[in-house]
Amino acid sequence: MKRILFAVLALGLTLTAQAKDIFVNTPKTTLMLTANDGQTPRIHYYGSRITPAQGHEIIDAMSLNYDAYPAFGRESYDETALSVTHADGNMTTELAITGTRTEGDLTIISMKDKKYDFYVDLYYRANDKSDVIETWTVLRNGEKKAVRLEQYASGVMTFRQEGAWLTHFHGTWAAEGQMTEEPLTQGLKTIVSHDGVRAGMNDRAEVMISLDGKPQENSGRVVGAALCWTGNYKLRLETRGKYRHTLVAGIDDLHTTYTLKPGESFQTPELAMTYSTEGKGGVSRAFHRWGREGKLHNGKGLREILLNSWEGVYMNVNQEVCEQMMDGIRELGGELFVVDDGWFGRKYRRTNDSQGLGDWQTDLEKLPGGVPALLKAAEDRGLKFGIWIEPEMTNSKSELYEKHPDWVVAHPTRELAKGRGGTQLVLDMSNPKVQDFVVGIVDDLVKENPHLHYIKWDCNMSMNNFGSSYLSGDRQSHLIVDFHRGLRSALERIRKAHPDLVIQLCASGGGRVNWGFMPYFDEFWCSDNTDAQQRLFIQWGTSHFFPTMAMAQHVSASPNHQTGRVIPLKFRFDVAMTGRLGMEMKPSDLNDRECEYAKKAVAFYKEIRPIVQLGDQYRLLSPYEGNGFCSEMFVSEDKSEAVFFCYKFENYADLHTPRWHMAGLDPDATYRLTEFEPSERARYFDGKTFSGRFLMETGLDAYLSRQFSSRVIRLKRE
Repeated sequence: MKRILFAVLALGLTLTAQAKDIFVNTPKTTLMLTANDGQTPRIHYYGSRITPAQGHEIIDAMSLNYDAYPAFGRESYDETALSVTHADGNMTTELAITGTRTEGDLTIISMKDKKYDFYVDLYYRANDKSDVIETWTVLRNGEKKAVRLEQYASGVMTFRQEGAWLTHFHGTWAAEGQMTEEPLTQGLKTIVSHDGVRAGMNDRAEVMISLDGKPQENSGRVVGAALCWTGNYKLRLETRGKYRHTLVAGIDDLHTTYTLKPGESFQTPELAMTYSTEGKGGVSRAFHRWGREGKLHNGKGLREILLNSWEGVYMNVNQEVCEQMMDGIRELGGELFVVDDGWFGRKYRRTNDSQGLGDWQTDLEKLPGGVPALLKAAEDRGLKFGIWIEPEMTNSKSELYEKHPDWVVAHPTRELAKGRGGTQLVLDMSNPKVQDFVVGIVDDLVKENPHLHYIKWDCNMSMNNFGSSYLSGDRQSHLIVDFHRGLRSALERIRKAHPDLVIQLCASGGGRVNWGFMPYFDEFWCSDNTDAQQRLFIQWGTSHFFPTMAMAQHVSASPNHQTGRVIPLKFRFDVAMTGRLGMEMKPSDLNDRECEYAKKAVAFYKEIRPIVQLGDQYRLLSPYEGNGFCSEMFVSEDKSEAVFFCYKFENYADLHTPRWHMAGLDPDATYRLTEFEPSERARYFDGKTFSGRFLMETGLDAYLSRQFSSRVIRLKRE
């Protein structure tokens, strides 16, 4: 975006010098601002699409009139988006519009400080294939000396509505994406990440604001916002007078002061927003479409069914056991085998998690033929092949650390705080040499294995140490920002060189689930917790902003390795089939009956895969309601096909199965139903037909009797 900005300036394009209303339009929504020269831009409206002729209604109603990018220095009693220390020590900033322009789908509002040569451009991008608007800022220092950015948010949005509610997401390892819904009360609500590396491990950088009271899935006015930033972030929601709510979102300002030399600029990450009158589900579907239409890498391609070796053998990989697992997934109908951690290291063999990270050479004792022999074994079985790496990390017990101790994130005067295995350390991605090393890991793997199809990219440590041997002393506060700028640069180089390589994002499970990563990754690992009951909650929360085609969901062993819970195979498959289906176990552990069922489930998933991965998702009955049931469905874009899932995950006396109401169907169409492998009575609904209106308004009485019983019903329009 810097290149676009400077190219425009170099061409000498003139900015319009007149008062004007600005309408940023998507197919169904409008963001209306005013940009009067010499003043600050004002937000007046965000909602259903309006025409410019209706703009006077917004102004006459006096509903909104708030600063679109408030700067610290004057009337700073509200939360501010920008705080700058100028070269002379002045901490105040007064921005005034110097003009506006449009470039295709971009609207740019340019501002300058009234007394200083400090410039701010607000960018708004309208998407014509979804209802998501992206906003960000470019800050430029035209002063003669350096300025310090103390606070530099990506965007601001203000709402005026009493009784609004907030939906946000949080968690921890093995319990990511947990959903909380609460009323917005007077004061300041802050959602923040200080992890440094895995910004999504605890809180998540996405929120929904329901303007009509308690959130509803498929009705009511809802605004959704997601900060697309891979590092530390801060979302501030300030409520004043019960009815005015202001969202300020951007890079966290704790220990991240950023110095701009004369002539330097800084671009903030995007804040993506959408508005829907179809409840939270409408916001979700808008973000899902936005992802599939370009924000997610390869958003139109179907994802393969894979077997990952981790829970099957952990680090005890070798040629024989991998080939046995390949035979198993091939028999079940799978398409891809991925060897996880444990395949590398020579001086420091990766036999446990305390050594070897950074030494990406095959352990020839485990794999005498190297990775090429594994890949060939997969190809001989008609499978594609993938491999696990953790490129941004090293162990203190590694050849890499012995050669380059200055490459880790740490201040050289401090004793190292180490992570996983008592030895893990984070590499300093602000260092260009480290970036080259990380890019080289992928390049070397592909060079040695030209048919390598898939990489699982992991990240298992926070930034436990602070400091950089690469950054100068006066720029240590740049570390967290420059770490992620360097990481993004490396990912861009990898994607340019290997556009067809499928890459999964993993970070101790779902610790990096954020839209800032998605242009470089095809999918992400939702959680290390593969327990099907807990996955209902994890996947439910995660699906609020992320499409199911990107959500890796695996069938694992029973008893489950994380919880010890015993769950029937059908339930485990039915839960996993609502995303990118995979397996996380040794197929040889299945008995004959289970193996036959798994074959049927894999074959059925292949039939419904386009609907689940590319269709519209409708969450119907939430597991968070506390009644022990859950349901959701997926509908093709033309509404000709759908798949309905329902689950019972608790059991006690007098727990009655609800009537299941569907959504998203054509009300005037007739649908024929087929039930996949029912766990209850015989195929009761097989062959029966119902109108879409009946299924949505009256619904089905599809009984579920036992704990961990479930149904999957396919619908086809007649």
